[in-house]
Amino acid sequence: MISQTRYPTTTWLTPRSIAERVSHRMVLRRRLPTPFKQTQIYVSSEAGLKYLWPRLDDIDPVLLGLAYDLVQTGSAVWDIGANTGLFTFASATAAGATGSVLAVEPDTVMVELLRRSSRLPGPRAAIDILPAAVTAASGVTRFCIASRNRATNHIEGLGSSQTGGVRAVQVVPTVSLDLLLEYFAAPDIVKIDVEGAEHLVLEGGAQLLSDVRPIIICEVAAENTATVTTVLREHDYQIFDGDQTIGTRPSVDAAPWTTLAIPAEHPDRRMSPDSKVNRSDTSYGVDS
Repeated sequence: MISQTRYPTTTWLTPRSIAERVSHRMVLRRRLPTPFKQTQIYVSSEAGLKYLWPRLDDIDPVLLGLAYDLVQTGSAVWDIGANTGLFTFASATAAGATGSVLAVEPDTVMVELLRRSSRLPGPRAAIDILPAAVTAASGVTRFCIASRNRATNHIEGLGSSQTGGVRAVQVVPTVSLDLLLEYFAAPDIVKIDVEGAEHLVLEGGAQLLSDVRPIIICEVAAENTATVTTVLREHDYQIFDGDQTIGTRPSVDAAPWTTLAIPAEHPDRRMSPDSKVNRSDTSYGVDS
């Protein structure tokens, strides 16, 4: 049985928190940065005040850089914890009409944004949007909506200190990665950003990791470093720091914040086959 937990609704008001509350529900249409600029999406200040800026160039450049580096024409991509869909739509643009993208997001407000964006015209892969949370097993869970912005929403009992409290709780269905394999194209790349539930996501993907062997891009909270490292090592993945610039990514011993995990039999997949190291049409990536 899913029990109900009461959360305090009062939080300290600061200029930032006031701005976040006043701007909640503001929806804007924005163009993705180069090299995905042919694609537009709907964004909301619900995901953070940064989305009020007219350009998205400085929003999550590392993640967009990984999409640029790794997604190829025809790729199948799963975006677990899609939020507003930056990675979803960048990947769909890079994969093109022969590719496919699955965006999984439990928050109903973000799901509606994803659906609105998917109805915009543009040359990109087909996008399936699944309103669910991904954990170790199928079922039902309670999903907390953060007071500050919905980028820090989390499964009850997990999450970070950046939420500013909980303003609402949704009851949502849960699925595992292995269950998704029964219904969607096997992925070449899986991106995971689930606010502290990443260890549960990977634990529910034993078949995926053993048989399909996709590239994994995963945000890893410090408390989950050991568990995520163990799961990836047990499935013979090499671990790299995704924050490092393409071409300079040495393997690391433990899963970092931006984990890039590559099947050991394909170490060169940490950079795209056609090598984008020297291309000048984007500044993605950070210096080591």
